[in-house]
Amino acid sequence: MAEHYSSFDRTGTRWLLQRLTAAFLVVVLAFHFFLLHFVNHAADVTFMGTSARMSTWTYFSLMVLFLLTATFHGVNGVYNAVSGQDGIEGWKKTALAAVLTVASLVVVVQGLRTALVWTNLF
Repeated sequence: MAEHYSSFDRTGTRWLLQRLTAAFLVVVLAFHFFLLHFVNHAADVTFMGTSARMSTWTYFSLMVLFLLTATFHGVNGVYNAVSGQDGIEGWKKTALAAVLTVASLVVVVQGLRTALVWTNLF
């Protein structure tokens, strides 16, 4: 029988967070598809409708949490996939972490800016 291989350290916090964020993302994506594809059809989604949804604290908070969770989940997955490759050690691994950290910050800042534009909360 083949030996199980994973680039994740199963005793680490990142491994657990990857699984928890995956479970959260499945639930939030199901909510998103239900709300924006079955309750409101894609052709009916407008800027004003999005602004109205984002103006409620519950929806706004859920979308910000979705942004943070999806960013972490994606970047953590890419980091583990790439750093698990043979030969990625030392400065290459550090550079990978730095590039992914900067990319994460850019995504989160732009996502928050966009979310705030759609609200009347602030």
